[in-house]
Amino acid sequence: MENKAQVKIFSCRATRYLADKIAKEYGAPLGSSDVAIFSDGEFRPSYEENIRGNDVFIVQSTFQPTDNLFELLLMIDAAKRASARKIIAVIPYFGYARQDRKDKPRVPITSKLVANLLTTAGVSRIITIDLHADQIQGFFETPVDHLYASSLFVPHLRAMNMDNLMFASPDTGGTRRASMYAKIFNTGFAICYKQRSKPNVVDQMQLIGDVEGKNVVLMDDILDTGNTIMKAADLILSHGAKSVRAIVTHPVLSGNAIDRIEKSNLTELIVSDTIPLSRPSDKITVISTAKLLAEVIRRVEAYESISNLYSFQN
Repeated sequence: MENKAQVKIFSCRATRYLADKIAKEYGAPLGSSDVAIFSDGEFRPSYEENIRGNDVFIVQSTFQPTDNLFELLLMIDAAKRASARKIIAVIPYFGYARQDRKDKPRVPITSKLVANLLTTAGVSRIITIDLHADQIQGFFETPVDHLYASSLFVPHLRAMNMDNLMFASPDTGGTRRASMYAKIFNTGFAICYKQRSKPNVVDQMQLIGDVEGKNVVLMDDILDTGNTIMKAADLILSHGAKSVRAIVTHPVLSGNAIDRIEKSNLTELIVSDTIPLSRPSDKITVISTAKLLAEVIRRVEAYESISNLYSFQN
């Protein structure tokens, strides 16, 4: 009789804070691993327990520096060479997803390259949250469980019970996300149309929609410098909105973004913990993804559907 594969959850260094919570929610100890660092900065991860024939889940968000991505690749390769039965990469934040197409001549499609690297390393499956572009799933030849942070944010918003609620997108690319939330809550939505001269620089922005007297919630998947969100908040308030909050899945928050958010006209910024904050802030509320990811790991192992996690959207 064939033995059932044992589930083992491991973490790379950058996402240990989240992997600990996922393992606790799943009800299993976090697997033992180590990283040896050479004097020149080269590193070598290793599993400190037997994983032969096991289903290995490796938790790592691939935010900067690129060492985080490379460490994940090395952990996948090590698991393959240690005869793991399946190797599932749990990537709450999939880095380089903004480079999903050629938007100018002579540039790479880096998210496709990352997908190739993960596949070549030996990954069996990918679990990730709110990809910057849905079509990135098609870059993989292995199954991708693309989770939506709406399963976390919708209950949170319902508990807040705001009156005159309205949703908005800080750019035209996020229109689908804002309209989805507007449909769930049966509200209207607005769009901020922006023009850029170069990455992270917004030249001008215009508002499409009536926000007067509304408590507006801006929806986005990534917050990097915060320039777009803050300009959108100022624009919406100038058109008569009562308040502006923002909900963002991945708080990249590079440079002094947290300081700038604290000084902005945003009432609150609500984020998930796919990326750790450099420091806490009274203006930033963090909602954990650990319970969601632990449940998805359980369902993947039990060959159960994950689509009913979003049944509220119907």
